[in-house]
Amino acid sequence: MEPRHRGKSTRRTSEDGVSLESFGTKEHMGVWKKREWVENSRNSPQKRIPALRCWQAVVMATGLVVAGVTGLSHAWCVYSIHENLLWFSQLEEVEREISFRTECGLYYSYYKQMLRAPSIQEGLYELINDNTTESKRTINILQRMNIYQEVLLSILYRILPIQDYLEPVYFYIYTVFALQAVYILALFLTSWMLSDSWLAGALTGVWYILNRVDTTRVEFTISLRENWSLPFFALQVAAITCYLRPQLRPTHQRVVLWLVFVCTFCFCLTWQFNQFILLVQALLIFTLDAVDFLTAEQVTSLYLVQVVSLLCVWLLQFCNSMILGSLVLSFIVAVLFIKHFQTGLKTGGFVVRVAKLALHAFLVLTLTFIINYSAKTVLQLRSDEHIFKFIKAKFGLGATRDFDASLYLCEEAFGLLPLDTFERLANTLLVYPYLCTLSVLLIVLALAALFNLREAGVGRAPADNDESTFSMRPDVAYNLLHTVFFGLLALSTMRMKYLWTGHMCAFAAFGVCGKEVWALCLRVIHCNTKAKLKLVRYSVPIVVLAFLYYKFWPKLMEEISELREFYDPDTVELMTWISSKTPKRAVFAGSMQLLAGIKLCTGRVLTNHPHYEDQALRERTRQVYQVYARQSAEEVHRLLRSVGADYVVLEDSICYERRHSRGCRLRDLLDLANGHIMDGPGENDPDLVPASHPRFCQAIKTGEPPYSTFFTRVFQNKTFHVYKLKKTKKKSKADSGV
Repeated sequence: MEPRHRGKSTRRTSEDGVSLESFGTKEHMGVWKKREWVENSRNSPQKRIPALRCWQAVVMATGLVVAGVTGLSHAWCVYSIHENLLWFSQLEEVEREISFRTECGLYYSYYKQMLRAPSIQEGLYELINDNTTESKRTINILQRMNIYQEVLLSILYRILPIQDYLEPVYFYIYTVFALQAVYILALFLTSWMLSDSWLAGALTGVWYILNRVDTTRVEFTISLRENWSLPFFALQVAAITCYLRPQLRPTHQRVVLWLVFVCTFCFCLTWQFNQFILLVQALLIFTLDAVDFLTAEQVTSLYLVQVVSLLCVWLLQFCNSMILGSLVLSFIVAVLFIKHFQTGLKTGGFVVRVAKLALHAFLVLTLTFIINYSAKTVLQLRSDEHIFKFIKAKFGLGATRDFDASLYLCEEAFGLLPLDTFERLANTLLVYPYLCTLSVLLIVLALAALFNLREAGVGRAPADNDESTFSMRPDVAYNLLHTVFFGLLALSTMRMKYLWTGHMCAFAAFGVCGKEVWALCLRVIHCNTKAKLKLVRYSVPIVVLAFLYYKFWPKLMEEISELREFYDPDTVELMTWISSKTPKRAVFAGSMQLLAGIKLCTGRVLTNHPHYEDQALRERTRQVYQVYARQSAEEVHRLLRSVGADYVVLEDSICYERRHSRGCRLRDLLDLANGHIMDGPGENDPDLVPASHPRFCQAIKTGEPPYSTFFTRVFQNKTFHVYKLKKTKKKSKADSGV
């Protein structure tokens, strides 16, 4: 309130610089009122609203165009790198198929099988009653594996008028690359919604593309399940972010919740490890619920979306018992059951509430393990047993000699995240804003959680917090815990980094372009004004984008234009020989990775394959791999004949492996599982004993008895040796002297 001055005239200036003096006169009062009326009419809400809406529409349209361009740019990048890496368009069909390495070839083979079937119905029947993937067995591929995407694509290719100008393989890879554009779009929208600036989305897309080594591997593993599922997972996170936005209308909430369900369902349908990812997400929701960041309705809705999605996939996969025995279903049932009966969970003082939460968490975890153990016992489920063996062995809680667990432990992809990952991410300036945003918001989250627990304890709802209290938006809190939980998962297992690094780009861009971190920083230095906040929010991302363009654009163009060529003559020769020299129903044994390629390129029957989520298959694989152990010719022949093998393919790269260190070579894992001393200099456990037979894959090359009695070499080159199993007559009782 301005002080009054008596006996002295005052001189004031209006906002437009006009001097205001002696306003007591009617003339001057009239002039001022007229000016005031003009200004009010100019700034009236009726005039401002259409202009504001028009501006918002322009911003929205610009953001969507930038999102589309960013997504398509990434799809073009990975397509160009894939083409130039292999010279894919110039390869023969067998070479293209060989380029689908390991399990990628297995999944693509079902797409090829569906297209070669006389009709869609017959193709589906062959998948449901498959007797070529595992010899001497008839299995339901749609139940065992997540290949509905291959089925859908094969049907679309049949019914769409594209056969004349688009080959099946290109329709397949174009679809996968298009999904990568959807992935970028989802990350773009997530960071946009968090920061209210599409510049954050643009920065997210640029960071994702520049850090491609650590954000995706789609250009050389096209058919991997994660390349199909992660775009839907990113869409689900974007939809959850929208669902948790404050002041969202109930009608919009229902629509967005349906979108969350569709994305969750598609994610679960396309990846067999969906249950473990959803478990992390369920733990995240449980944490937010415990500290009052979500309403009871939001928590229940998100839990039910997960449950319904998994049950729908369970039905489509012909009642796959692995889904019913999943930990995430047991956890959600336990949470909802305990919440229903544990009334008054969010009442009482601070200490009482913390004690109640501790008891609640203990009861939920206990009931989860009881339900899960009971379900697996009733269903006699052992499909995911190897995963838990791996987790136990990784943290020193289980047997380290278990063959299945050791296969994972010895692979670099399942080890800890290497430190050079952070060096690469820091090179593009991604790590610095990410860690700053993470640190600041974790502190705010902790203070807000404490405030929620304390205020709720005295009867005040957390939603009633004023500006002077610590608070955090639910959508920001969700994404903060999302990056923390999946970051910990990535740090423990390198292969899981692809679940983290994409969202890491979105979260770091939110920190650069959002209001939360900058407002706090400006408040600390006493410069927190709207103009300065807006200036920082828009200038900093533009400077970062300009720097990234200047430093990395030439390198990116050089990488995209680099020409290489696929060259694997030994594998091509092997596949050509198998296709032309062996019966169509011949059964082949060998390594999982090679057999997937044999199925794709030749259509021959396999003894085992890389889809490891079956107990009987894992046992069969261990039996087949005895060709690389120290076993007698008679024992190996017996094992191979028991699984129906007609031919066995031996690989020098496995028999004389040097890629892994001692103790992690496949032959070492087999020796340990069999109780034998390992090859080469080094220590051995005292309970290991020398083997009584030489290593089979080396000794068979001598061609001497007893190896020549059971096996005949029919093909060899510098890499592969193929032996045909001889049919031996069973010894009679008289011959055996019994």
